[in-house]
Amino acid sequence: MRVSAIIDRVYGALEQFGSACSMEEVVGLCPDLTWNQVYIAIDYLNKTGKVAVTLDPDRTYTVQVYPGVGEASQYSYRQDHVHSIA
Repeated sequence: MRVSAIIDRVYGALEQFGSACSMEEVVGLCPDLTWNQVYIAIDYLNKTGKVAVTLDPDRTYTVQVYPGVGEASQYSYRQDHVHSIA
């Protein structure tokens, strides 16, 4: 699966979920992806400002889509040179 498709899948699942969730919950939202694929997508989305990743006091990472980020913005990952994740 292409990296851009993985990122789209994770971002879409987070948008549909609509609220903050743990990394484990994100993996559950995308059962067709591995934990590593989800992590790479979340890392990219966090670095590009599409999602916020925070560490809760109980040491749980929480992911949330930034409000107002949506279809109007185009991702630069479509031009990345990495095309697949094993």
